[in-house]
Amino acid sequence: DVPLGALLSGGIDSSMVVALMQEASTRPVRTFSIGNTRADYDESGAAAAVAEHLGCDHTALTVDADTALAWVPELPHILDEPFADSSLLPTYLVSRLAREQVTVALSGDGGDELFGGYNRHIWAPRVWSALRRVPPGVRRHGERLAALTPAEWINRAFANRLPVRLPGDKLRKALGLLPARSPEHLYELLQSQWPHPAQLLQRPPSTSWSGRPGLPTASIVERMMLGDLVGYLPDDILTKVDRASMAVSLEARVPLLDHRVVELAMRIPASEKIQGGRGKLPLRRLLANRVPAALWDRPKMGFGVPVGDWLRGPLRGWAEGLLDPATLRSDALFDVSAVRGAWASFLAGRSGLDQGIWGLLMFRGWQDSMKQTRVGGASATSLVGGA
Repeated sequence: DVPLGALLSGGIDSSMVVALMQEASTRPVRTFSIGNTRADYDESGAAAAVAEHLGCDHTALTVDADTALAWVPELPHILDEPFADSSLLPTYLVSRLAREQVTVALSGDGGDELFGGYNRHIWAPRVWSALRRVPPGVRRHGERLAALTPAEWINRAFANRLPVRLPGDKLRKALGLLPARSPEHLYELLQSQWPHPAQLLQRPPSTSWSGRPGLPTASIVERMMLGDLVGYLPDDILTKVDRASMAVSLEARVPLLDHRVVELAMRIPASEKIQGGRGKLPLRRLLANRVPAALWDRPKMGFGVPVGDWLRGPLRGWAEGLLDPATLRSDALFDVSAVRGAWASFLAGRSGLDQGIWGLLMFRGWQDSMKQTRVGGASATSLVGGA
């Protein structure tokens, strides 16, 4: 009854959704993607190839740095809570693009959580097994080793030599896992952008919650997948898609999370979803019957943006304003020396801090937005304190 389309990245999940849409449609499905002038963050070519193979009516927009950066300071204003995922920006931009032609768009979200698509699902058992063999004395220095890793140099030097994207970042992350005490702690370290988030605050949080529904007899992979399904998926992925799409009056729908698909996925053992270092095997088999694997079988890229380069370059002034020491002191929430120290280390080139710094900036931007709007008369600090 309304104009319908799909957000297409060219990956397994969105390609599967679009392939099924096109099978059920008598007209070319309208698909949309966002490109990036930075090749290492651009999936638009893959999306266009999948769309052409399926006979879709495809629209792509390549966004340069200036266009993208103009929207960054506006992101906190479309949120009603702090949100740190930097892929909110490209999600917002592709939603704007789609809204020019359709009012409802389908996305492929949910496939990774249901069918084992994240690297942590694939490598966690091997990583945990290896960590248990590392001497405790070495494991205690994991954070220091991670901080010393020249991730950016490794990314450039081995960009086309290894079958993984951003190998330097992967190595830094792996070293940061050395202090893991249990599979659950390993999961927390894999998700967190800061090894000790509470150290950024003036006062430790009065309450904390890091638990997930337990499956004591399940494998480490199944426990991580459940944690993603009830935590990461609704708290990050679906929140991002909802806020970005509704900000432009686009209705986003996620067919892979239809309850029948979820129930089927939960009945499939992890061993049938992940084999030989590859995840999402059921989806891969289904998609291979519709789209040649050469068009979508590639290292997982995600929907990222070059946060580090932006914050050290054209966004530095904006960031400095949000992390102003006087403002941080007046808010009495963050430990000023800890935050400024992290910012200085980031500017000096220390790897692995870009997403954590981005999270701080998004929180500060949201704080300022709440102060300006004075929603319900509540201050940002009181809202945070009740979280």
